Amino acid sequence: MNASRTTTAPSLSAPSASRRFGRRLGGAVALFPVGLFALLAELGGQSGSARRALRADPGASSPRVLTQALLTVLLGVLALILAGVLALGIARGLFYGFVDSGPYDGSWGGPGKAGAWLAHFGVSVPICGAAVGLLYGLGALHRRMTAPLRGEHRPAWVLPAVLLSCAAAVLFLVAFVHQLD
Repeated sequence: MNASRTTTAPSLSAPSASRRFGRRLGGAVALFPVGLFALLAELGGQSGSARRALRADPGASSPRVLTQALLTVLLGVLALILAGVLALGIARGLFYGFVDSGPYDGSWGGPGKAGAWLAHFGVSVPICGAAVGLLYGLGALHRRMTAPLRGEHRPAWVLPAVLLSCAAAVLFLVAFVHQLD
């Protein structure tokens, strides 16, 4: 027996990787309401509330906070689109057999329920994985975008990436709505 050996409990102050991952995803999904609140607060003269919502330093200028709040709303719309794709992928993939009661003759993997369920599940797994990855990246993009509010340096590629992401979201939404007709 080695009596000198001691074990230490994991630190409760440092969040685990899965908790950080979940926090980043939740933060990305919450970008729209946070950005909208910050935008309305800044327009309503409540600059302190807007700065707290965007986690900005107290000395951040009002036009910068307003601009970042507007960009946060745009990224929030993109995050909601991705969250919708994720929800749709889960509902129509993992829970396909519960969502569609049949008949499965014209379904992917049909004519049986098991084959259709498996085919839809197989298609939804990479789509859901991509949606989760994009949401995670969107959270990181937002963090870099709001860096000047915290007195940090923002890389030059961030603003064009935000604007291109928003433009891509508009194109995706228009294409999705057109295919519904």
